[in-house]
Amino acid sequence: MALGEQEGAVLAALADPTRRRVLDLLAAHGEGTATTLAGELPVSRPAVIKHLAVLDRAGLVASSRRGREVRYRVRPEPLDATARWMSDLASEWDGRLDALKRLAEAERGPGGPVA
Repeated sequence: MALGEQEGAVLAALADPTRRRVLDLLAAHGEGTATTLAGELPVSRPAVIKHLAVLDRAGLVASSRRGREVRYRVRPEPLDATARWMSDLASEWDGRLDALKRLAEAERGPGGPVA
């Protein structure tokens, strides 16, 4: 199962704890601006803008201009796609581990040690 470009961008964006916190805040409030987010984070407004740009490139947030403000909201679709990829990957590995276990048990035979 190959890691797609979008999944890679999502995982890279989520690797940073501040970006995860930005997403948490946007999800909790429905939307927010760089200014309102900076008020709830231990980083500056310019730093929040940089984090939002990374999240935007990964497709995790959408922005809309309202007057002078740019408001951001979470886009859950890339998160859902990445979660599906991770679930498929886990299932694939579970299948491989089950096959390995069956092979080891067959080699050992009933009640005997592995040679």
